[in-house]
Amino acid sequence: MNENSDNLPNGSSILHGSGGGGGGGGGNAGIPSVNDLNSNNGNYRNTIVIDNQPKRRVSIASDPAADSRGGGMGAYDNPAYEQNPRRKISQTSLHSHTEIGPVRRKSILINAGHDNESDHGSLHSYDNRPYKSSALDALNAKIAQHQQQQQSSNYSSNVEESWLYNFCLKCRGEESTPSWEPPHWQKLFPYPLCPSYRQFSRIVVLILIGVLLWITAYVIIGESAAPGGQLFSLVVLTVAANFGGYLISLTTLPRLIGMLLVGILFQNVGWTNLDGDFSKVTAHLRKFALTIILIRAGLEMEPEAFKKVYKTILKLGIIPWIVECCIIGVSTHFLLDLPWVWAFLLGSIIAAVSPAVVVPCLFRLRTKGYGVAKGIPTLIIAVAGIDDALSVAVFGIISSVMFSDRGIGYQISQAPVCIIGGLAFGVIWGYIARFFPEKGDSYVVPMRTIMLFSGGLVAIYGSEEIGYEGAGPLAVVFAAFVSNLFWCKQGWEVEDNPVSTAFEIFWMIFEPILFGITGATVKINELDPDIVSVGVGCIIGGAVLRILCTAGIAFGDRLNMKEKFFVALSWMSKATVQAALGPVALKHLDVNASEDEKHYAYVVQTMAVLSIVLTAPLGAILISVSGTKLLTKTKQPQVIEGWRRSHRPSMRDISIIDEEEEREDPEIPEDKETADNTQTNTHIPPLSFSPYNK
Repeated sequence: MNENSDNLPNGSSILHGSGGGGGGGGGNAGIPSVNDLNSNNGNYRNTIVIDNQPKRRVSIASDPAADSRGGGMGAYDNPAYEQNPRRKISQTSLHSHTEIGPVRRKSILINAGHDNESDHGSLHSYDNRPYKSSALDALNAKIAQHQQQQQSSNYSSNVEESWLYNFCLKCRGEESTPSWEPPHWQKLFPYPLCPSYRQFSRIVVLILIGVLLWITAYVIIGESAAPGGQLFSLVVLTVAANFGGYLISLTTLPRLIGMLLVGILFQNVGWTNLDGDFSKVTAHLRKFALTIILIRAGLEMEPEAFKKVYKTILKLGIIPWIVECCIIGVSTHFLLDLPWVWAFLLGSIIAAVSPAVVVPCLFRLRTKGYGVAKGIPTLIIAVAGIDDALSVAVFGIISSVMFSDRGIGYQISQAPVCIIGGLAFGVIWGYIARFFPEKGDSYVVPMRTIMLFSGGLVAIYGSEEIGYEGAGPLAVVFAAFVSNLFWCKQGWEVEDNPVSTAFEIFWMIFEPILFGITGATVKINELDPDIVSVGVGCIIGGAVLRILCTAGIAFGDRLNMKEKFFVALSWMSKATVQAALGPVALKHLDVNASEDEKHYAYVVQTMAVLSIVLTAPLGAILISVSGTKLLTKTKQPQVIEGWRRSHRPSMRDISIIDEEEEREDPEIPEDKETADNTQTNTHIPPLSFSPYNK
């Protein structure tokens, strides 16, 4: 080894492995200043020059000269064991490979396992002098690269943090499937500031369909469908209400608030006129919307969950409803001088709960894991359905008594006939839907949908025709509930019921119509300030006392005090029933009605609209804010999948959790096949692998 060392120039030593390190060597090493780092061609290398310490180039590949010398043995790293020790082994050697053999080429394995240059030394040049890179070089390079990336993305990051960017991103939403776009679409309409091609084409198709339908309607109907006509103004109001609801939904408030405000705006600006003979059309549209509301309420009640907690549902659904109805009736009788029958008619309207407000807020809380362990969403949705049915039934009974000139026997028979008749019709119609159509029919979904909807319309219109108006709403709810009970036994699920999906689509059509025409009944310049101020006080008082009553009677339901107050807060929102029934009393009056009766009907209508404006946004905000504070959050909230979960959530988006599960973290039930396989394979020893096993 010493003998071979004498042949090395400048006292360089031979090292094993890649990279030249250590070593002696004289010579003055030039050390540049730190500022030279930035001028070194962007390499950001440590400029400490290492003279007289070259790096060996090693090769494991053979060449003809090496093969001729040693039969393939010339690739040893240690020159002491090579046949020709006088070959060129250093890049600073003065020997020529043409005289004593070829230069050994750099190994193809060098740096194969190291991507980071800080893990090994390497030679670079600075002022034509070699130097060795270090970990500091890599750090400087990373810092410079990071700074360049920050400068290049500074503008884009500012744009992404702007409110306009976030607003447009929220408007775009997420698509469940990839969409095709024409070439250069993104250049002309950048994401997300402009709509996607799918959204643009969808809007174009809707506009074309609307124009074609309007032309057809104009040809058939005539002036009413022309611009300025009542039918044309109704269509414009519906489209504008839908757009207003969409804008309000971006703030996480219920869409119906925007629809109602658009109706109020159109009426007071003078853009719509739905009075006169056209009021008959709006009355029928309200009944259609009411039928859809009641059918959805019946379809959304989980039969199995209802069997388990029916006592709690009935207790929390009926008693607080009676309390609020009585408070509204008594307070409006003494403060607004309404007769007792008109006061309790108003109380039956105000006491109803709106699922259209409650469900979207509960959906957002449920996806985060709040309240699912004790089945609180099940309880709230079931009670909302009971409230709606009870309110509409009592309203029908009272209105039948008020607007009928029949005898006392007819008035006494209202309650029992409506309850028994409504339940009987609902059970019979639901039982018929069990067998007709046949469950394997390829058209079973549309036929069941039309059959249930037509049966609901017959119940609503038929009960009104025979004078027992309260029987129709009960019949509709129980027909939907009994039908859903049998359909679930046949294999359908409450959360994946195609008939429910169909009625959700129907509601998307009738929701802007209902709330648009309800808002159009409000004329701000005709509002009585005394009625508004006293009415607001009555509504707030009734809501507060209902909350206290609900929290007080919710004993024995395994709910703590915070959960009781949250459940009570959820039932303060008013919207759907109030919009459907508020103007009905005024429509029942004929031309011979007295001025006092018109005033009472006007008070009922005004109070119904006030209850929506006050409680719908306030209830949505309280549910969203208090839910995270009052409810217990599970560690593993269920993930809701499916195309229908992504845009317009409905009651079916609240999955039912068994109320027996009170654990902090609900577990997934064990699969039986997996358990059997595990038990069968217990005798098999575990496999292990060791690199030393041969």
